[in-house]
Amino acid sequence: MIMVPVLILQIFLFPLTAGWLMNVWVDSRRTLALKETSSHLGSTIQQIYFALNHTTISAGTVMQKLDIPPFIENDPYTGNVTLRTVLDPPLNSSKVLEITLKMGTVGTTVSTSAILGKNVLWQKSTFESNSINACIKAEKSMDGTICFSFGG
Repeated sequence: MIMVPVLILQIFLFPLTAGWLMNVWVDSRRTLALKETSSHLGSTIQQIYFALNHTTISAGTVMQKLDIPPFIENDPYTGNVTLRTVLDPPLNSSKVLEITLKMGTVGTTVSTSAILGKNVLWQKSTFESNSINACIKAEKSMDGTICFSFGG
């Protein structure tokens, strides 16, 4: 008779604990997948920059299709970028490109950074993961400035 309240408590406690642990695990898995995707985006932008920044590459436009999943846990995600100078602009310092990805339905947000040179610009654009035309666009001008944006 003494064990009946303990048994009743276990009936409620075990399913609640299991549900809570599953939610933590799913959130961690979702965050890790989104972080991996943002790192891939940053790395791709950095590689395009270093390739276009070489003196032997003339002015032109590059469109790079992305090898990233359009959905994470069956949810699309969006991306935004901010570009900031590391030191003072008059010193012609390097620039840091910060990529922020967000899953709108669950609110998971991650960020990653890529260090680029002083001759980079970012054209305001938003990345939509479920767009069939999702890509990175880079335009190198005659003066050596490289302007990036999300295509699609």
